[in-house]
Amino acid sequence: MVPEIKYTKLFIDNEWVDAKDGETFDTFSPHDGSVIAKVAKGQKADIDAAVAAAKRAFQRNSEWRLADASQRGKLLYKFADLIERDFEYLAKLESYDNGMVYKNCLRILSGIPDSVRYLGSLADKIQGDTIPTDGDSFSYTLKQPVGVCGLILPWNVPILMFLNKVVTALAAGCTVVVKPAEQTPLTALALAALLKEAGIPKGVVNIVPGFGEDAGVALTHHPDVAKISFTGSLEVGKLIQKAAGTNNLKRVTLELGGKSPLIIMNDADLNLAIPYAGSGVFFHQGQICVAASRLYVQSGIYDKFVKGAVEYAKAIRVGNPFDESTVNGPQIDESMMNKVLGLIETGKKEGANLLAGGERIGTAGYYIQPTVFADVNDDMTIAKEEIFGPVQSILKFDTLEEVIDRANNTNYGLAAGIFTTNLNNALQFSKHVEAGTVWVNNYLTMAHQAPFGGFKDSGIGRENGIKAVEAYLEEKTVIISLPKKL
Repeated sequence: MVPEIKYTKLFIDNEWVDAKDGETFDTFSPHDGSVIAKVAKGQKADIDAAVAAAKRAFQRNSEWRLADASQRGKLLYKFADLIERDFEYLAKLESYDNGMVYKNCLRILSGIPDSVRYLGSLADKIQGDTIPTDGDSFSYTLKQPVGVCGLILPWNVPILMFLNKVVTALAAGCTVVVKPAEQTPLTALALAALLKEAGIPKGVVNIVPGFGEDAGVALTHHPDVAKISFTGSLEVGKLIQKAAGTNNLKRVTLELGGKSPLIIMNDADLNLAIPYAGSGVFFHQGQICVAASRLYVQSGIYDKFVKGAVEYAKAIRVGNPFDESTVNGPQIDESMMNKVLGLIETGKKEGANLLAGGERIGTAGYYIQPTVFADVNDDMTIAKEEIFGPVQSILKFDTLEEVIDRANNTNYGLAAGIFTTNLNNALQFSKHVEAGTVWVNNYLTMAHQAPFGGFKDSGIGRENGIKAVEAYLEEKTVIISLPKKL
């Protein structure tokens, strides 16, 4: 199941090039820690070259700027067709490089071509307004692409994030420089090859793998970059927001961390709630920003729910991502594995009741047992910090009013969920919880038409849907004097 590694160089101005200083870095397999490939290591000089290419491609008389909006849509439709053609290869490459279970990669990628087509269909739906104004004038607005965009990807679902950001920016008419996460650069490069095959003009899309401290810093500080879109940690997001105001005033979209609450009411259907709660925190080894990592269970069903949750966790098979029976794969790397194991130890020391898991599996690769803590209090570290690992923390509550206040007592606000058969419970929770996405009697259901983003420290702006395209546009008001007499 090892995929061929076709692309390891930088992609600048539609050409595959080495880093200017010739440096490379290793990308590793989370399954066994082995080196997958040596990838060109982009740094400031390479970012400068990529931004210059994107700037040329955005000039008013360039092929990209002169193209009709419908042409952009047609190009993205062709890109979607190529993704479908290479569907299995891309899924294998994603699984190999970031450790997601292969069958989950297939499931996620199955919806991506339609998502690309949806965004492509919006390219010629960008419209301004006519405005009735007082006096002898006529006013209207134009919505135009913001310019060169720096797009910084996370390592947890790199294909999905590439498409969310790149395709949205292209639909709006922008040009882009993409910095993939250093842990997972391979699928971004493979997708760049498909965009070239689809007919993307020179300089419109540029991919510069590298590290945050050099390539990332150079991109976020570059004066010719008009917008930054970043998905990742809160700590890095704050640095990017600060950098965006240095050499110019960049527009910023930030999708950051989460500590998402999932509420299980006494009247919930436990046959539904227990597996949803389990998959909500254990999917992709807990390496998702919307993981249901604070699980609040009402006191009347608490003991019964905990028993079912432990059984669910113990039944999860952890192993090679390409094994058909595997449910959970490895953590992304040794550093993240050790962070998660350290937080598990902190949970035990602070008095949480460990009922399942809590240990590393084997010595090869970065595997952790699905872990369940009960009797967790709100002030415990595992109830406050984003773990980004397979750790379920179960807390008890008595009333809906109480749990809404507790759920909101965090600086995060990315997602939330509730399981209940009472419509009033669902409506009251959805209204008052501070989160960008609220799931009712489901969890992790996503739609490319629906906006996604966070409240508070979980981010600024939205991805997906029409609102996401608007984030890559500037609105211009035009006021025309009219003759006083015909």
